Amino acid sequence: MKEATGELNMTVVTIIAIAGIAAFLTVFLWPNIKNSISNQWNNIENSNMEQP
Repeated sequence: MKEATGELNMTVVTIIAIAGIAAFLTVFLWPNIKNSISNQWNNIENSNMEQP
């Protein structure tokens, strides 16, 4: 029984760690990624408008 409790604790710790990493990426990196994609998309649209 003690071994099963240890397995459960490690599972909970792993899930919390994954959730923490996902939250960090969402809060700090996603806005930069979103802006980069938007800027590249606008550059593509502008270059298509300039061609005859």
